[in-house]
Amino acid sequence: MTDLEHLRAPVPTSDGQRAATEPRASGWAVCANATTADAAPALRHFARDTAERWRLPADVVDTLALVVTELVTNVLLHSGSPDVTVLIKVHGASLTVEVRDTGQWRARRDRRRSAEDADALCGRGLELVRHCSSWSRAVLTAAGTRMLVCLPLAGAAS
Repeated sequence: MTDLEHLRAPVPTSDGQRAATEPRASGWAVCANATTADAAPALRHFARDTAERWRLPADVVDTLALVVTELVTNVLLHSGSPDVTVLIKVHGASLTVEVRDTGQWRARRDRRRSAEDADALCGRGLELVRHCSSWSRAVLTAAGTRMLVCLPLAGAAS
């Protein structure tokens, strides 16, 4: 079984009440996991569970799950990190996903050639992430890699 660590910040409201269908206006959640074969499904479940508890729209929940899966899979395949952390922040009309590792990114030796890679089973994850997001950014340092992705929350309370 995976080792999950969940931390959640309380969400203040002006009247202390929240309607059952109102999306969360602000908050954060974080989960750390060892980079094992169970990491991507475990962190996808964490992201989906968090977004559903925050009553985010179903399409946002699905997009968040896809983005977390792709980014965590990249950590597993490319970083050599012993652990991976997912931080999800929601504030008003946007949701930010941060995936952190403590490894060193290993670049491809050869550039992809589209004709040769047309039938490849992988290699399109970051393109999917970019397509789903308002913006994305990679921060590579000696301490590891941070991928930041912003997802719009259509219909979320601001």
